[in-house]
Amino acid sequence: MYPILLKLGKLSLHTYGFFVAMGFLAGILIAKREAKRLGEDPDRIMDLSFYVMVSAILGSRLFYIITNPEIYLSDPLEIFKLWNGGLVFYGGFIAALIVGLIYLKIKKMPLWRTTDIAAPSLAAGQFLGRLGCFSAGCCYGKACNLPWAVTFTNPDSLAPLGIPIHPTQLYHAISNLSIFAFLWFFRGRKKYNGQLFWLYILLYAVTRSLIEIFRGDFRGEPVLGVLSAAQAVGIIIAPVAVVMMIILKKQAGRTL
Repeated sequence: MYPILLKLGKLSLHTYGFFVAMGFLAGILIAKREAKRLGEDPDRIMDLSFYVMVSAILGSRLFYIITNPEIYLSDPLEIFKLWNGGLVFYGGFIAALIVGLIYLKIKKMPLWRTTDIAAPSLAAGQFLGRLGCFSAGCCYGKACNLPWAVTFTNPDSLAPLGIPIHPTQLYHAISNLSIFAFLWFFRGRKKYNGQLFWLYILLYAVTRSLIEIFRGDFRGEPVLGVLSAAQAVGIIIAPVAVVMMIILKKQAGRTL
């Protein structure tokens, strides 16, 4: 709705970038608090968060470029304009996962215990990031006549103007906030390490795939002619999450 938060002369503070930055900051602070609660070294969590943050931005941007190459072939400089949107969660997640695993291996940190610390932080950060999407108008929905439809009028918005559409950015924000609330409540009741992380993956994959139905923006060529890239990834990782929870639960039972 308001792509530019603040303008000082020729300098502009884009709302999308502000919320994404706040999302990373909130995620880091929550992870640091969880680390302290669980007796883990908060400084190592802070270092891990930094590497994950950088790799997530690069990975999410690369994924978007790969799925939307025509945008950047016509205007290569668009690659660097992050304030115009174009960060795909799954791309960032894969890159951050690889970098995170390398860091955990080097520092000899417990894998599943650490991912459980990170899980609520990821959901909280995404909630704020999606508010940035709404402000910029990216990740917009299909046209609809529902009572809660939104109409973008700001000429700087990335969404189509003057048309009532699904506020899919807010759907994403609400789902991520709900996932965070659930994980935060459940974290003291988990039965084994890794449970929070894979619950987060399962819940995100399902909700993301459902919300994709209402998206109206171009997200690359459909997979198998019907699925968006995010839905295809979600269909793969949702059962993986279930299987991993079963495996980790059995492993935890054998160590009792």
